[in-house]
Amino acid sequence: MIAYLEKFERIVTHALLVMMAGVVVLSTIELAWLLSKDVLSPPLFLLGHDELLELFGQFLLVLIGIELMHTMKIYIEHRLIYLEAMLTVALTAVTRKIVVLDTNELPEGTLLGIATMVFALTLGYYLVRRSRREKDDPDPESRG
Repeated sequence: MIAYLEKFERIVTHALLVMMAGVVVLSTIELAWLLSKDVLSPPLFLLGHDELLELFGQFLLVLIGIELMHTMKIYIEHRLIYLEAMLTVALTAVTRKIVVLDTNELPEGTLLGIATMVFALTLGYYLVRRSRREKDDPDPESRG
């Protein structure tokens, strides 16, 4: 029974990886379309503030997809969830949200909540990196 479940899990994770690759391809095509449409519309080769925010948001969305694909590949190869990669995805997603956020229409305290989330994710990323570095190099005297 366990062997069948493991095979099923492998099939599902490979299917997810293929679908994520499709999403990344489609997102990249959409980014290229948005960029060409914005650059070629009058005034030529000039981008407005809203157009730049839309392009940056789409660009970060493609990066999130690529990072998720990388995380899925690690899971497929080693059967472990790489916490550092997940924190990177989360930080990129929050960064994307900040880039496309219209701060004029936010309820009070929202920016404080976002700042707290960014701080917590950054602290978590730092602690994971530091613990991995200490595990790889247990002798504190060798650091210089």
